[in-house]
Amino acid sequence: MKISALDLKKQIAPIRRELDLAIKGVIDDTGFILGPGVGKFEKDIAKYCAAKYAVGVSNGTDALSLSLLALGIKSGEGVICPAFTYYATAGAIAAIGARPVFADIDKETYNISIESVEKILLKQHKFKLKAVIPVHLYGQCADMSGILRLARKYKLRVIEDAAQSFGAEYRGKKAGTLGDCGAVSFYPAKNLGAFGDAGAVLTNNRAVNEKLRILRNQGNKNQYFHSLLGRNNRMDTFQAVVLGVKLKYLDAWNKQRQEVAGYFNKHLSYLAVKLPFTAPYSTHIYHQYVLRVPGSNKGLLGYLRAKGIDSRVFYPLPLHLQKCFKYLGYKKGDFPEAEKASRQTLTLPIDPNLTGEEKDYIIQQVRDGSQVKAKLSPKRGHL
Repeated sequence: MKISALDLKKQIAPIRRELDLAIKGVIDDTGFILGPGVGKFEKDIAKYCAAKYAVGVSNGTDALSLSLLALGIKSGEGVICPAFTYYATAGAIAAIGARPVFADIDKETYNISIESVEKILLKQHKFKLKAVIPVHLYGQCADMSGILRLARKYKLRVIEDAAQSFGAEYRGKKAGTLGDCGAVSFYPAKNLGAFGDAGAVLTNNRAVNEKLRILRNQGNKNQYFHSLLGRNNRMDTFQAVVLGVKLKYLDAWNKQRQEVAGYFNKHLSYLAVKLPFTAPYSTHIYHQYVLRVPGSNKGLLGYLRAKGIDSRVFYPLPLHLQKCFKYLGYKKGDFPEAEKASRQTLTLPIDPNLTGEEKDYIIQQVRDGSQVKAKLSPKRGHL
């Protein structure tokens, strides 16, 4: 049996007619970039998130960079972000000339550690710290109360990286609506995914909303009159209408992910693996279902892949150890929790469309893989 992490064909099939009609409407209208469908989608997601404004953009990485620019972050200024996340978070900071400043993560949630952030803020730096980007990793929110407390104390801007958590809630509020901006990715593999690259920025600030709209569109508010040094980060209308159709099903799909996760939790609870932890302040929409293996993830990962299960490591090398960020001067050992998570975590497929047979197959292979690994290295505390 082969089981992929996400089968988009299964997701698309039941809503194919709606999608085809929506795409046909764009072709008939010919408003291919920032057409009427983009404005409608912006209103729909703003309403869904109970945010005042939503700005459709080209992708999630650009959503982060545009947020930083709209909030006045300048070249050479420091922006704190976790060392354990996808490249785009720090890449977006570096792309505008700002300096990524890495923090360690909480060992339970894998989200940014409040204690680590506070230690950074107490240090003396040669550059000004101007913002923090908490990443809502794997589908649950970071500790936003802690982040916002520090932001007020140290006068930091807050940009939520909600690329993996669109639809999750922090104490009843949607991810991406608690800080100054919330950056969202609609990469096809996300819980709400486009048919290509797309993203959005959520904000409750009118001035920031207006600046974002100018920045994404070559710096012009009125055609051919450029008030800012802008960028070409506009949303395609095709992506907007596809996302508009899929948005209607998002809550149901997220509920199915939660049900799959609950089934895995029930049947894997007695094994010597750490199951996903859900913080009391957040819902979890399981963009990824992450197991943690004592010692090393390599043995179980290889076993599952050999059995046709699309298990992956998000992420095998923390950002502070990536070659592209060598210029920042970090070294191995600087962020022990991030490094440990890279060695020990792996994912199981969490597709909402997994059949009962597929779920049971995954569970059985995790059990069998655990037993094999236990026999191979019983003295090291491995599975």
